[in-house]
Amino acid sequence: MFHCRDKELHDLNKRYKKNEFECIVLYGRRRVGKTALINEFCKGKPTVFFSALNASSRENLEALSKAIYEKDYPGAETAPVYQSFDAAFAEITRMAEEDRLVFVIDEYPNLAKANKSISSRLQHIIDHTWKNGKLFLILCGSSMSYMEYQVLGYESPLYGRRTGQFKIHALTYKEMTAFNPNLTYEQQAFIYGITGGIPHYINKLDVDGDVDEALKENLFNTSSYLYEEPENLLKQALREPAIYNSVITAVASGASRSNEIATKVGIESPICAKYLKVLLDLGILVKETPITEKAGRKTIYAIGDNFFRFWYRFVPQNTSAISAGKIERIYDPIIKKHYPDYMGFIFEQMCREYLFLYAEDVPVVLSDVGQWWGTDSKAKEEVQIDIVGTPVEGNEYIIGSCKYRNTPVGVDELELLKQYADVFGKGDKYHYYIFSKSGFTQGLQELANKGEVRLVTLQDMYQ
Repeated sequence: MFHCRDKELHDLNKRYKKNEFECIVLYGRRRVGKTALINEFCKGKPTVFFSALNASSRENLEALSKAIYEKDYPGAETAPVYQSFDAAFAEITRMAEEDRLVFVIDEYPNLAKANKSISSRLQHIIDHTWKNGKLFLILCGSSMSYMEYQVLGYESPLYGRRTGQFKIHALTYKEMTAFNPNLTYEQQAFIYGITGGIPHYINKLDVDGDVDEALKENLFNTSSYLYEEPENLLKQALREPAIYNSVITAVASGASRSNEIATKVGIESPICAKYLKVLLDLGILVKETPITEKAGRKTIYAIGDNFFRFWYRFVPQNTSAISAGKIERIYDPIIKKHYPDYMGFIFEQMCREYLFLYAEDVPVVLSDVGQWWGTDSKAKEEVQIDIVGTPVEGNEYIIGSCKYRNTPVGVDELELLKQYADVFGKGDKYHYYIFSKSGFTQGLQELANKGEVRLVTLQDMYQ
């Protein structure tokens, strides 16, 4: 079932109805739902769908030839092979004269790497033939760095040829409830913490009421798809998956700076930096810097993909028990008891999404929402603020705290927030927000009634 990409689908169909040439660049990380969106868009439309292979130029020409042949002869086992890509594109031109044709090149970076001239060839035929016709061309890719620099970038032969671009992001915590609408808010939040809003992972987790049972069956199980997903994804995308695995493991175990990660992996820092860049491009890792500050010595690395974060947190150290089929024995005492701590970070992500995308009557027009950390010179200790919302203009900030625990949050948390705001020290005025999974004490609610703080529960975030 297709969920949650209604705006993108609407925009694609609106462009299709114009009956003019389109060159759409559509990209995003693996598993985010790009191909599902394209397939939904193509329903009922004359389409040539070519999924480029991580293979030779000749093998890709054969696959393209078969994709063209299948438009008129679906299910054909063999197909005549065109002499060249130019000949195949000429056939696309002929077909587009008869119909409003959608021509999809999925995983375009594979084709471009196999045939170095393909972008120039596409540029030439767009400029001299297709731009005057009705072809609807979609170039899709999972390598975000390649799509941004080698397709959309200024130095690309295709620069200026696109008529639109769609960067497909993971679903927000609120959007993904469409997959399991009958679950509780806490269960929804936990699924977000496991899957990061990636539709493919939500489907593969296959929750049917009981999240714990779904995890035991579809992740903590050596025969399940999700159990081997990180390893398979690294093998598909990278030449040296073992080293990348070691880098991710180092970050998952607490190493956050480049030199720390290099030391844990056992490689030199300049070499480690190259591996880190690739993982950043894939969206598996992210760089984090205190909001309002420039990247520098405070910049750290973290796992940015929630599924990788969950997997590396709970699978490697329990591999022996999982392989032996003893998940029932270890699940509650060894794995599940750590979920609340794991969800603390995830809840912070959700609260930032809420403020930036869903909250009403926010007293500051926000330009960004992030976290901040620094040193309290008086107390001589490190301070971390879960949420800092920066203004588009002016000098008023939002300062927030997020508590994912089973007890109500009290007045002491507001007092602590005010102390941290003094350490932050960049605003003329602060608006305080406190988020809590389990509500608030009466004393804190009374202060909220006086306007000193805004209180948001997990339930509020889903309303």
